[in-house]
Amino acid sequence: MVTSHRFRRVGNSWRLFKNDVTCSPRGYVNTQNSSLVSSRASNMPEQSNDYRVVVFGAAGVGKSSLVLRFVRGTFRETYIPTVEDTYRQVISCDKSICTLQITDTTGSHQFPAMQRLSISKGHAFMLVYSVTSRQSIEELQPIYEQICQIKGDIQKVPIMLVGNKSDDSQREVQASEGEVLATKWKCSFMETSAKMNYNVQELFQELLNLEKRRSVSLQVDGKKSKQQRKKDKLKGKCSVM
Repeated sequence: MVTSHRFRRVGNSWRLFKNDVTCSPRGYVNTQNSSLVSSRASNMPEQSNDYRVVVFGAAGVGKSSLVLRFVRGTFRETYIPTVEDTYRQVISCDKSICTLQITDTTGSHQFPAMQRLSISKGHAFMLVYSVTSRQSIEELQPIYEQICQIKGDIQKVPIMLVGNKSDDSQREVQASEGEVLATKWKCSFMETSAKMNYNVQELFQELLNLEKRRSVSLQVDGKKSKQQRKKDKLKGKCSVM
């Protein structure tokens, strides 16, 4: 079960609507009707053992496309601005059941309080830019600095710098530039293409592998491939199926 939360303006306030999605190993299956959950995001119930991944980046870099490709196996050609969506599914943490929560944040700077709240509650972070926009990678700097300020010891926090839209020929940012920045920030780096489904699964796999404080495993059918079992034996950490 994946739960998508979308904020909508109602009068002078923002309200949070929930959309429950049932997923199978092949992706999207069924969507239930949306229902009003609460008038504030802070009222949304959360379990203390949730593992929270937060996705940051400028508008239009493909944050939602990456998340939807991973969660539902779909790609949306049209661009729809996001205020904040949250997706949930059951995973295994330290051999017990917990919930993976992926928060797809807004690319706008109009909600600084929501950004600070997402950072304070987040366990792992994806900083996404488009390889077709140099400005989009520059806009990640203040977000990274805020993560450092709020989380403190950044070396204990899993962070992935992600260069999306690698399939686009109109490139402004080379892969080597992303690697240099990732080295400076002491985080991991990967280029992806949500459109072509390139490195999307690997992206989330690697982010889970960066978690050192607990063992996190995301499985759909309870079975692992021989290749995945070999990786798990070598890394001794997390797996995504």
